Amino acid sequence: MYIEQIVTSFIASAAFGMIFNCPKKALIQCGLAGMVGWVLYIWLQDIGVQRLTATVVAAYCVTMISYIFAKTYRTPIIVFSVSGIIPLVPGGLAYDAMRNAVENQYNEAVQSGAEAFMMSGAIALGLLLSEVTNQVIRKMRTSKL
Repeated sequence: MYIEQIVTSFIASAAFGMIFNCPKKALIQCGLAGMVGWVLYIWLQDIGVQRLTATVVAAYCVTMISYIFAKTYRTPIIVFSVSGIIPLVPGGLAYDAMRNAVENQYNEAVQSGAEAFMMSGAIALGLLLSEVTNQVIRKMRTSKL
Protein backbone atom coordinates (compact mmCIF):
# COMPACT_ATOMS: atom_id res chain seq x y z
CA MET A 1 0.00 0.00 0.00
CA TYR A 2 2.76 2.43 0.89
CA ILE A 3 4.63 1.79 -2.37
CA GLU A 4 1.65 3.02 -4.40
CA GLN A 5 1.34 6.07 -2.17
CA ILE A 6 5.05 6.83 -2.46
CA VAL A 7 5.12 6.55 -6.24
CA THR A 8 1.92 8.48 -6.89
CA SER A 9 2.75 11.30 -4.48
CA PHE A 10 6.21 11.66 -6.01
CA ILE A 11 4.77 11.80 -9.54
CA ALA A 12 2.03 14.25 -8.53
CA SER A 13 4.47 16.63 -6.86
CA ALA A 14 7.03 16.47 -9.66
CA ALA A 15 4.31 16.88 -12.31
CA PHE A 16 2.95 19.91 -10.48
CA GLY A 17 6.46 21.32 -10.51
CA MET A 18 6.55 20.81 -14.29
CA ILE A 19 3.21 22.58 -14.71
CA PHE A 20 4.52 25.60 -12.80
CA ASN A 21 7.80 25.75 -14.75
CA CYS A 22 10.11 24.76 -11.95
CA PRO A 23 13.72 24.36 -13.04
CA LYS A 24 14.32 20.87 -14.43
CA LYS A 25 17.10 20.26 -11.95
CA ALA A 26 14.61 20.83 -9.08
CA LEU A 27 11.89 18.40 -10.18
CA ILE A 28 13.34 15.43 -8.30
CA GLN A 29 13.53 17.48 -5.12
CA CYS A 30 9.95 18.70 -5.65
CA GLY A 31 8.80 15.10 -5.92
CA LEU A 32 10.76 14.10 -2.83
CA ALA A 33 9.26 16.92 -0.75
CA GLY A 34 5.73 15.95 -1.75
CA MET A 35 6.42 12.26 -1.26
CA VAL A 36 7.79 12.72 2.25
CA GLY A 37 4.88 14.93 3.24
CA TRP A 38 2.26 12.53 1.93
CA VAL A 39 3.86 9.40 3.40
CA LEU A 40 4.15 11.15 6.76
CA TYR A 41 0.49 12.18 6.52
CA ILE A 42 -0.82 8.68 5.80
CA TRP A 43 1.54 7.07 8.33
CA LEU A 44 0.35 9.43 11.07
CA GLN A 45 -3.25 8.57 10.21
CA ASP A 46 -2.42 4.85 10.32
CA ILE A 47 -1.08 5.15 13.86
CA GLY A 48 -4.22 6.99 14.97
CA VAL A 49 -3.32 10.67 14.75
CA GLN A 50 -6.24 12.89 13.77
CA ARG A 51 -6.42 14.13 10.21
CA LEU A 52 -5.90 17.81 11.01
CA THR A 53 -2.92 17.16 13.23
CA ALA A 54 -1.38 14.92 10.59
CA THR A 55 -1.87 17.67 8.03
CA VAL A 56 -0.15 20.27 10.23
CA VAL A 57 2.81 17.97 10.88
CA ALA A 58 3.13 16.95 7.22
CA ALA A 59 2.94 20.57 6.00
CA TYR A 60 5.55 21.53 8.59
CA CYS A 61 7.89 18.79 7.40
CA VAL A 62 7.37 19.61 3.72
CA THR A 63 8.32 23.21 4.35
CA MET A 64 11.36 22.29 6.45
CA ILE A 65 12.52 19.91 3.71
CA SER A 66 11.89 22.65 1.16
CA TYR A 67 14.02 25.01 3.22
CA ILE A 68 16.87 22.49 3.23
CA PHE A 69 16.56 21.95 -0.52
CA ALA A 70 16.48 25.71 -1.10
CA LYS A 71 19.69 26.18 0.84
CA THR A 72 21.40 23.19 -0.75
CA TYR A 73 20.46 23.89 -4.36
CA ARG A 74 20.33 27.70 -4.11
CA THR A 75 16.77 27.86 -5.42
CA PRO A 76 13.84 29.84 -3.97
CA ILE A 77 12.01 27.87 -1.29
CA ILE A 78 8.64 28.38 -2.95
CA VAL A 79 9.70 26.11 -5.84
CA PHE A 80 9.85 23.14 -3.47
CA SER A 81 7.18 24.04 -0.95
CA VAL A 82 4.34 24.66 -3.42
CA SER A 83 4.98 21.42 -5.27
CA GLY A 84 5.43 19.53 -2.01
CA ILE A 85 2.18 20.74 -0.48
CA ILE A 86 0.05 19.64 -3.45
CA PRO A 87 -0.64 16.07 -2.23
CA LEU A 88 -1.99 17.48 1.05
CA VAL A 89 -4.47 19.90 -0.55
CA PRO A 90 -8.04 18.70 0.14
CA GLY A 91 -9.30 18.91 -3.43
CA GLY A 92 -11.46 15.81 -3.09
CA LEU A 93 -13.29 17.27 -0.10
CA ALA A 94 -13.88 20.55 -1.91
CA TYR A 95 -15.20 18.63 -4.90
CA ASP A 96 -17.55 16.63 -2.67
CA ALA A 97 -18.80 19.84 -1.07
CA MET A 98 -19.58 21.39 -4.43
CA ARG A 99 -21.15 18.19 -5.79
CA ASN A 100 -23.40 17.89 -2.74
CA ALA A 101 -24.37 21.55 -3.01
CA VAL A 102 -25.35 21.08 -6.64
CA GLU A 103 -27.38 17.98 -5.73
CA ASN A 104 -29.22 19.98 -3.01
CA GLN A 105 -27.69 17.92 -0.19
CA TYR A 106 -26.76 20.93 1.86
CA ASN A 107 -25.97 19.19 5.13
CA GLU A 108 -23.30 17.03 3.49
CA ALA A 109 -22.07 20.00 1.46
CA VAL A 110 -21.55 22.12 4.57
CA GLN A 111 -19.84 19.23 6.37
CA SER A 112 -17.42 18.55 3.49
CA GLY A 113 -16.83 22.25 2.93
CA ALA A 114 -16.03 22.85 6.59
CA GLU A 115 -13.63 19.92 6.65
CA ALA A 116 -11.88 21.16 3.50
CA PHE A 117 -11.65 24.62 5.05
CA MET A 118 -10.10 23.22 8.23
CA MET A 119 -7.62 21.12 6.25
CA SER A 120 -6.58 24.22 4.33
CA GLY A 121 -6.12 26.05 7.61
CA ALA A 122 -4.02 23.16 8.92
CA ILE A 123 -1.75 23.42 5.87
CA ALA A 124 -1.40 27.15 6.44
CA LEU A 125 -0.60 26.55 10.11
CA GLY A 126 2.10 24.04 9.19
CA LEU A 127 3.65 26.52 6.76
CA LEU A 128 3.53 29.28 9.36
CA LEU A 129 5.11 27.15 12.10
CA SER A 130 7.88 26.12 9.76
CA GLU A 131 8.59 29.71 8.79
CA VAL A 132 8.76 30.71 12.45
CA THR A 133 11.15 27.84 13.13
CA ASN A 134 13.36 28.89 10.22
CA GLN A 135 13.46 32.48 11.44
CA VAL A 136 14.39 31.41 14.97
CA ILE A 137 17.19 29.23 13.60
CA ARG A 138 18.43 32.10 11.43
CA LYS A 139 18.35 34.52 14.33
CA MET A 140 20.27 32.09 16.55
CA ARG A 141 22.95 31.69 13.86
CA THR A 142 23.38 35.42 13.37
CA SER A 143 23.55 36.11 17.10
CA LYS A 144 26.37 33.56 17.52
CA LEU A 145 28.45 35.25 14.84
